Amino acid sequence: MKDTAEIPIFPLNTVLYPQGVLPLRVFEARYVDMTKSCIGDDEVFGVCLIHEGHETGSPATPEVWGCTARIRHWEVPTPGLFSLITQGERIFCIRERFTTPSGLTRALVQYAAHPDPQPVPARYQPLAQLLEDVAGQIDPRLLPTPLRLDDAAWVAWRLAELLPLAAEDRLRLLQLRDGAAMLALIERHIGSAHAP
Repeated sequence: MKDTAEIPIFPLNTVLYPQGVLPLRVFEARYVDMTKSCIGDDEVFGVCLIHEGHETGSPATPEVWGCTARIRHWEVPTPGLFSLITQGERIFCIRERFTTPSGLTRALVQYAAHPDPQPVPARYQPLAQLLEDVAGQIDPRLLPTPLRLDDAAWVAWRLAELLPLAAEDRLRLLQLRDGAAMLALIERHIGSAHAP
């Protein structure tokens, strides 16, 4: 696999993680064109948290860290509107970016190494159990399958998608490569949420 690539960037008010499921409604012309191109060529686009700006209107400034998204399912409920189910694949860091005349951001990205598979340490087993419990209560389409409750990074990413983490914590989690450190970040959030 290549270490670098040039891809379109979709700045959003969310963070996408590998294997994460992200439904999207696409209606702005620049992103409709991007979607058509990605579907036609089976290409990915990058999802980055917005650093400055808004999801619609003038091009937003993306954070430098993001995750590629691949379109798994698409529908056109009305002309000019795409309803997508996308899934996260690879974490990247933006090296250079530019804006096309249509207002679409494109970037040269460098892919980050995937975290090494690491079992969930004993102290974080309650987090894996929490995810298993929650998985049985939510729409199964929102979680990738099969459940990988023995993979520390996978468990951390899925909990981050379900918990109300601050944007900076979501972004920090994307940059970490150690599964135990990722679970520690999640544990701190849960602990602070329950602090008196």
